[in-house]
Amino acid sequence: MPTRRTALSLIAGTGATLALGAPAALARSAAGPRPFGRYGSPARRLGPRTLYVDAHGRGDHTDVQSAVDAATGTGRTIVIAAGVHWATVVIGAAHRDLTLIGASPDARDTVLVYGNAAGTPRPDGTGTLGTSGSASVMIAAEGFTARDLTFANDWLRSDNPEYTGTQAVAVKVQGDRSAFHGCRFLGHQDTLYADSPSLGVFARQYYRDCYVEGDVDFVFGRASAVYDRCHFRGLVRPDLAAAPHGFVFAPSTAGAGPHGFLVLRSRVSSTAPDGHYKLARPWVPSSDPTARPMLTVRESRLGAGIDASAPYATMSAGHPWQEQRFAEHRNTGPGARITVPANRPQLSASEARAHTPARWLGDWRPLG
Repeated sequence: MPTRRTALSLIAGTGATLALGAPAALARSAAGPRPFGRYGSPARRLGPRTLYVDAHGRGDHTDVQSAVDAATGTGRTIVIAAGVHWATVVIGAAHRDLTLIGASPDARDTVLVYGNAAGTPRPDGTGTLGTSGSASVMIAAEGFTARDLTFANDWLRSDNPEYTGTQAVAVKVQGDRSAFHGCRFLGHQDTLYADSPSLGVFARQYYRDCYVEGDVDFVFGRASAVYDRCHFRGLVRPDLAAAPHGFVFAPSTAGAGPHGFLVLRSRVSSTAPDGHYKLARPWVPSSDPTARPMLTVRESRLGAGIDASAPYATMSAGHPWQEQRFAEHRNTGPGARITVPANRPQLSASEARAHTPARWLGDWRPLG
């Protein structure tokens, strides 16, 4: 079964484990007189539709799920005090335009984390949870916004060598108009699942100033997602002796979907040896064999961890990456060197004008 961890055992820089937070900051917040910082308190609410969560009893609720359940209707806000909130959270479709805010301006201080994997047995004994069921946080609502929060899955392969289903999702996002500002997403395989509720729905998502870490396909799904000024970090794989250690992106864009993943003004780094990560591979799931994955990476810095000569790989032999919608434009860094032109599809200046957040997001303009 998963091993429960605290912030004390998950310190930044450990490589194979998760960078959950700074224990000193968490301790200061827990002891402080203003657990909700500049966001008011139950006595002085930001507004009548605001709820407060604090594990120490100074809010309306002591856990996030109970606050979500109480936030009926649309346009509600939940402010979460700093701390490691170790539980699953499900935000259903009825919670339209819900906003979750970490009370500290540092996302490392407010952590929503759990430790399930795809291979974790279901409590009722009817098989295993599967990839989607492993998510620490599940978001189906449209118009969802998160600020200054860490979403994490602390399940580790090394603790569970008997598992074959090693996917462990930190957050699965399905709703249209979902925005994340200054958030962190921590895990290993399948960390951030940017998805849509069905094949015919092209859910728009926006990630600004976010940090994502993992190893295998750690940003994946079929959403029309924009990653703006984000940092993606590939982790070292101590269980592997050779490259590749993993793949950053694995889009599964529907064939009829006009837009997949757009990465711009971002950076990709790695704790693994140079050249041990692929930038992407296409995911064509069995549930949608007509998928045509799409990824554009532009004006971003690709670190030495990316295999510059062969940055893309094929996940399934019947769906080679060369037949998908992969492209780059004006990237920099050692991982962006064009040493084998056939392996680095580049957009022209005129083509790049069609690969912008405005094209991806249409009439939706997420607030900064």
